[in-house]
Amino acid sequence: MLQIKQIHHIAIIATDYQRSKAFYCDVLGFELLGEYYRAERDSWKGDLGLNGVYTIELFSFPSPPPRVSGPEACGLRHLAFCVEDVEQSIAALAEKGVTCEPIRIDALTGKACTFFPDPDGLPLELYQA
Repeated sequence: MLQIKQIHHIAIIATDYQRSKAFYCDVLGFELLGEYYRAERDSWKGDLGLNGVYTIELFSFPSPPPRVSGPEACGLRHLAFCVEDVEQSIAALAEKGVTCEPIRIDALTGKACTFFPDPDGLPLELYQA
């Protein structure tokens, strides 16, 4: 039987690498662990960590096709991040110019959550611990 231990990383392709790097690092609080320019592909790759754990590979490629995100397109739906306090997190994002959807309550768990987009429209979720 396959023995998967955990999710290793999430790969995200950005239309504007510098803008997305600033969003994930300066707004969401990820740490830039490494950064590489791949000339043969005219592509940047940034390794981003969260609390010291390698989490996201942020890529850029020339002219990537737009992401289909709605209505509920097939494929990856969203990335969810666990937070202690959704309301406080919404306020912190608002201070940095990020608008979140109204708070929802998960009908199955009773936990609060909200959604907001990254710079390329990738849906992101904050889910209360």
